[in-house]
Amino acid sequence: VAGQRAARRRRGRYLVAAAAALVVAVPVTTYAFIRDGDAPKGSVEAHPTSPAEDAFFHHMPEKVRATDPTTRVSATVGLEKKGWGTHAVLELKGVKGPLKCNLVAVSKTGEEEIITSWSVPRWGYGIPDGPSDASKAPLYVHGGAAMAREDIDRFEVRTFDNQKLVEIDA
Repeated sequence: VAGQRAARRRRGRYLVAAAAALVVAVPVTTYAFIRDGDAPKGSVEAHPTSPAEDAFFHHMPEKVRATDPTTRVSATVGLEKKGWGTHAVLELKGVKGPLKCNLVAVSKTGEEEIITSWSVPRWGYGIPDGPSDASKAPLYVHGGAAMAREDIDRFEVRTFDNQKLVEIDA
């Protein structure tokens, strides 16, 4: 009987030790996988920005482009008319962070709609001499506006503090 009790106590200790190991290991492992803001040089991701490039951008029937002479930020917006408004995919190059940005559609009457927003890590996107593959690749994001395509005058890429990085005539 005493031997059985000792075996149960040992088994209980092993279970407690295993549970404690999981409590420590799961958050540490999860943290290691999600801290892309500190991605090491040359790190590889399946889609560093968005699957929008593969899924939409290359198939968009219309594209408009611009590069700002001051900021040197370059943007291409792929456009597609929809029954609900306009689907837009942005390809952005030459932007360094850290920043938070919006893609804004501006109508011919001056009405504005935010199509999508994103953050730019310190290493940026579309930087030809960037420190990693992720920084050299353009950013692709997509979203939609309730505005009809023919009502859109231009697109603007702006920071959250309203600094215009590039304006693209539609």
